Amino acid sequence: MKTPKRIEPLIEDGLVDEVLRPLMSGKEAAVYVVRCGKELRCAKVYKEANKRSFRQAAEYQEGRKVRNSRDARAMAKGSKFGRKETEDAWQNAEVAALFRLASAGVRVPKPFDFLEGVLLMEMICDEYGDAAPRLNDVTLEPDQAREYHAFLIQQIVLMLCTGLVHGDLSEFNVLLTPTGPVIIDLPQAVDAAGNNHAFIMLERDVGNMASYFGRFAPELKQTRYAREMWSYFEAGTLSPTTVLTGVFADPDEIADVGSVLREIEAARMDEDRRQAGRAADDAPLGKTEEPPPPWMQ
Repeated sequence: MKTPKRIEPLIEDGLVDEVLRPLMSGKEAAVYVVRCGKELRCAKVYKEANKRSFRQAAEYQEGRKVRNSRDARAMAKGSKFGRKETEDAWQNAEVAALFRLASAGVRVPKPFDFLEGVLLMEMICDEYGDAAPRLNDVTLEPDQAREYHAFLIQQIVLMLCTGLVHGDLSEFNVLLTPTGPVIIDLPQAVDAAGNNHAFIMLERDVGNMASYFGRFAPELKQTRYAREMWSYFEAGTLSPTTVLTGVFADPDEIADVGSVLREIEAARMDEDRRQAGRAADDAPLGKTEEPPPPWMQ
């Protein structure tokens, strides 16, 4: 096929030998299958900001480090230079996240290089060597759903332990391989400690997983892993070996339960008193004793 203009620099630099076919086009990038020597890899070509359908970038970029104060001011003003810096930061975020997560043991595609807005990375394949399907494209047995859900919850914990939240995790950006799920699409990954929206995004990511796998194992829809893992994260005790249950009660809910129990106990005691009063009123009257004789009075 004709080489996309954005991939030409990679061919000129010897990083890519041939573009074979388009693989997919998403809301922030188009992905191509390319040949690099004897290996097949993916070239992810990021779309320009005005051509992306992914919105609300500002809330995702909160907490990300900027190289210097000049760049920060330019990005805040939205100047031409600032827009370019913002775009570069958005694209570089995925590269940094992939290296960071891969080193932590999270199952993500291995990144190889990044040049001129093109990310060269591992191609995730099925058992036949073709592109692996997305979770959205498969039907699962209940036990499979439970197994994959548990695995992805563990992956989310590993991500959080590195200080990152995916931010857009769903069945559309998880690929299924013979050895299990692989998480993709991370340009919007957020800093868990530095972004005020981090927990909301984590809760949405975890909720999306529960909703999808809950189609096959309905009990998963009732789990509350996001709040549970976040409570450990805030306390500084979350680790890759933390055992989660999926059950979590907010402190306010615990307080409310205590209040309800006290009200129930008070109502029970009131009812006991009323019952005792009614029992006394309904008791049969005994015989009236005759007054004692005068000499005993």
